[in-house]
Amino acid sequence: MDFQSYFPIWDQLAPAHQELILGSLARREVKRGTVLHNGDADCTGLLLVRSGQLRAYILSEEGREITVYRLFDRDLCLFSASCMMRSAQFDITIQAEKDTRLWVIPAEAYRQVMEQSAPAANYTNEIMAARFSEVMWLMEQVMWKSLDKRVAAFLLEESAIEGSAVLRLTHEAIANHLGTHREVVTRMLRYFQGEGMVKLARGCVEILDEGRLAGLRDT
Repeated sequence: MDFQSYFPIWDQLAPAHQELILGSLARREVKRGTVLHNGDADCTGLLLVRSGQLRAYILSEEGREITVYRLFDRDLCLFSASCMMRSAQFDITIQAEKDTRLWVIPAEAYRQVMEQSAPAANYTNEIMAARFSEVMWLMEQVMWKSLDKRVAAFLLEESAIEGSAVLRLTHEAIANHLGTHREVVTRMLRYFQGEGMVKLARGCVEILDEGRLAGLRDT
């Protein structure tokens, strides 16, 4: 499928704006682990995922990571082009969690379209509002939810994404998603294993009791 079928407001754009986007568009294929955008000094452009999976995270001064949101097929990342939003800067890193195919829309081209097209401006505002909602949800989780509930929720979310109860994840990777230390995650997973909710192996977590994890998450 082509870019036009992935961009939801394509038919609402004027022909001149369609031509501007198509004329500046770039295709990329990146391997798992590739960093596509690194902080607010980097203006990569808007990223539209064709297939694969990206992760947006922030990095503390101590080097700890925490996932802000993830991007899947047909998702558009705005924060990788934060330079086009003069009054807002976002020190976010975007990394491929899987081999990913995507399109890159240069920030200047999209800014020009957004300034001249009401549908593009409205669409951009909707995405921005959704991303800020995710950030607020994350803050609520970090501030008010205990780590056992957050780990349970993460394991269930990851299982839903992968469509499998066997998760190829290291304790370090889980800690990076949740913004905590590996040792803390290891202790929590060992507790889950002792309670019969998961089974641990090297680089792998297998969910044995989804119902109990869900009950813990929802309490």
